[in-house]
Amino acid sequence: MKAFVFPGQGSQQVGMAAGFMAHAATRELFEQADDALGMHLARLMREGSEEELRATHNAQPALLLAGYAAARYVVGQSGKALPELAGAVAGHSLGEYTAVCVAGGMGLVEALQCVRLRGEAMTRAVPQGQGGMCAVLGLEKEVLAPLAAAHGVTVANDNAPGQLILSGPLDGLAAAEVAAKEAGAKRVLRLNVAGPFHTAAMQPAAEAVAAFLAAHPLAELAVPCTMNATAAATRAPQEVAGNLVAQITSPVRWRESMAALAEVGVTQVVELGCGKVLTGLAPRCDARLAVVALDGPETADAWLEAVLG
Repeated sequence: MKAFVFPGQGSQQVGMAAGFMAHAATRELFEQADDALGMHLARLMREGSEEELRATHNAQPALLLAGYAAARYVVGQSGKALPELAGAVAGHSLGEYTAVCVAGGMGLVEALQCVRLRGEAMTRAVPQGQGGMCAVLGLEKEVLAPLAAAHGVTVANDNAPGQLILSGPLDGLAAAEVAAKEAGAKRVLRLNVAGPFHTAAMQPAAEAVAAFLAAHPLAELAVPCTMNATAAATRAPQEVAGNLVAQITSPVRWRESMAALAEVGVTQVVELGCGKVLTGLAPRCDARLAVVALDGPETADAWLEAVLG
């Protein structure tokens, strides 16, 4: 069985999804996105500045659109329904919204509007310069979590063995970085993000998304989505919506999510959209998982040829 997975913020780059923008099978999706958001999202993705694309309220819809276009291309070119190609979906942080959209939980227009609102609300929740995130390499959660708590920050992402993300106030983050190095971390890297994501400080953003989802009820998913907040799979609309809200203030349990996919028989993780971050993480989380990244029509066509013959 295969799982389609979708990356989160940080994977965006200028020129992303250019192949899908130019292809007749998916070109209209980018026009729909521009109309839905009242902005030139496609142009920003194709030729905008890195700084502008990196902004949370722009990066999130851009990544969702790139992932959705890739999945729509693959499914369309295959001539099959999604469940015939992939028995599961998952997404890392923002990518979870892409996964839910691809699995039919919400339409593209609603999904784009939701993540645009999510990005704006996350930006407003904590004033710029008062919170952030850092990657800690080479320490396990059992060692890092108490060090983080002692300095008022939290383990926000458990991405893979030896790759954890801390999130919180900048002063606490600085102190935790020093403590992590003293505890034997191989590397500590401050991330270029605008706030302390996946912490309680994002509660205003969670409330904004909850209100949006209440006004735009989800449909049952075509295949199960393994959710960030629980590392458990569900297709049920209310459970999916609750998890989409919960993940805004909860840690991303990606390592557990990948292991859970392997346990139910997933043997290949297919990353769709932009970049290869999740392709690098999956086999580190569980050695049973093979990986492939599909970021343009060429790679998608090659994968379909290998899978369908």
